Amino acid sequence: MRRHILALVAVTPLLVMAPLAPVAAEHKPPPAQKQPVAEGYGGAVATVDLDASKAALAVLQKGGNAMDAAVAAGAVLGVTEPYSAGLAGGGFMVYYDARRGKVHSIDGRETAPSAMTPTSLEGIPFAEAVTSGLSAGVPGAVAQWELALRTFGTISLREALKPAIEVARKGFVVDQTFHDQTAANAARFKDIASTAKLYLPNGAPPPVGSVFKNPELADTYHELGRRGGEWLYGGRLGQEIVRTVKNPPITPGATRNVRPGLMELSDLTAYRALLREPTRVDYKGMQVYGMPIPSSGGSTVGEALNILEALPNVGMHEYLEASRLAFADRGKYVGDIPNVPMAELLSDGFAKERACLVGERAMAHPAAPGEPDGSYSDCGQPLGEPAPSPAEEGPETTHLVVADRWGNVLAYNLTIESTGGNGIVVPGRGVLLNNELTDFTFGPAPGDPNLPAPGKRPRSSMAPTIVLEHGRPVLAVGSPGGSTIITTVLQIMVNRYELGMPLPEALAAPRATQRNTEQTQAEPGFIQTYGAELGARGHLFAPNPEIGAATALEFVGRGRIQAVAEPVRRGGGSALVVRPR
Repeated sequence: MRRHILALVAVTPLLVMAPLAPVAAEHKPPPAQKQPVAEGYGGAVATVDLDASKAALAVLQKGGNAMDAAVAAGAVLGVTEPYSAGLAGGGFMVYYDARRGKVHSIDGRETAPSAMTPTSLEGIPFAEAVTSGLSAGVPGAVAQWELALRTFGTISLREALKPAIEVARKGFVVDQTFHDQTAANAARFKDIASTAKLYLPNGAPPPVGSVFKNPELADTYHELGRRGGEWLYGGRLGQEIVRTVKNPPITPGATRNVRPGLMELSDLTAYRALLREPTRVDYKGMQVYGMPIPSSGGSTVGEALNILEALPNVGMHEYLEASRLAFADRGKYVGDIPNVPMAELLSDGFAKERACLVGERAMAHPAAPGEPDGSYSDCGQPLGEPAPSPAEEGPETTHLVVADRWGNVLAYNLTIESTGGNGIVVPGRGVLLNNELTDFTFGPAPGDPNLPAPGKRPRSSMAPTIVLEHGRPVLAVGSPGGSTIITTVLQIMVNRYELGMPLPEALAAPRATQRNTEQTQAEPGFIQTYGAELGARGHLFAPNPEIGAATALEFVGRGRIQAVAEPVRRGGGSALVVRPR
């Protein structure tokens, strides 16, 4: 995505600009080009978007730390990547605190309203559930930002939001990805009056090269910075969100069935972002930290790494089989419920018992879950009961990584779920609502750990990951992509640590995703490279043009950091460092 903030000819006070329609970019100088790899000192950032990376870098240059920079970048992504992130969404952070030498995680996952039950989504077609008030979870992003800055940051939320306000007011240049994402959502956007007004000016997606401004979002960010999170969690902004959820602003004459939601102001008032203990596994002499429940990222990536370490040789066949087994266990045991057997799922004994099922050929579909009961043999028998079919997850979301000059490191996934969330903009606020509740299993599915319930957080696949060696960070990595996030992070680590690829190559390499399905989805390059060999071993493939859009950073010695983003996927990403090598 080739975006940039438009430069002002003269220095003038920032003004709230009334028109919502994008203005054509006349004869502006060509935008700065995004670079997928940057190496240097003093701090680094990688995001999918140049504006967001520049905002984070500016915070680092002014003396802010990694957490300050990440919140600033996240808020900018709510402007330039509004179909993937925003203040009405949520996210997960895994953070290495250099002063304490400890890894923390912060849960900003959305919650189900108190009126939601295990049958609230039952029988509703998935697409119909997405574009509705019923899919909107209680937002967690703002509470997460405040908790993160209060606990680990050095600046206020008001200060952190300033770059996003500037981008929203001045505008950014529409690239092909933004145009295409708008066009793909145009039919449902047209049926929501407030969304059509903002994202379909003159009845059509903004053209590539035009300037898109969101002054209403700029005003919303400004008020949020002035009033704080209470303005959302119980205040006027919260009231407006609830009103929009319960009475979606349907375009007159539209025939789409846009169901009202269940959210009440009391649900917002009750919301809390949470500090949680991250997951940890030891892998090849390193410590891999991930996101705990309600994410399945940390447990599934961690279990698969344990399985791989228990195998004598690791290649793409073993990667796919370890992922298949870990997903079988994810579906059976992992959700926002009490008594998830996390310690056993991540134990070496359980991993060895599962690893013995990996043979020369692809195992039968579906793989059955194991029994993480603490009693393990050399080769335990699976339960024989397939895990429930996983809930559908949106392919979007976004991920960023930041490191600062003090050695603090953050991996941060933020999301509104599907591309464009639930498609409903809060009138007058410029904010798209999330559809996170479609991450629940719709049912009927007795015993499924991911059925909806009052106040429950839907199971996520987001997997922000930090790797330490000798107590110091060596790698931070994550990706968007729904449940393919887990396999993307896992494959990057296999590429880097098992196959010896440099980090930029490990990110750029073609991907495949095996999630306990009969066919493995794979990018064309993966099928071309590995298809014949793996096909002879019983693997079946289904083409997927693009899997994930990762960002990562690696400490490469003597204080030098290499920041890496995608060179091509999702338009390519932006890596920057404070002092280039």
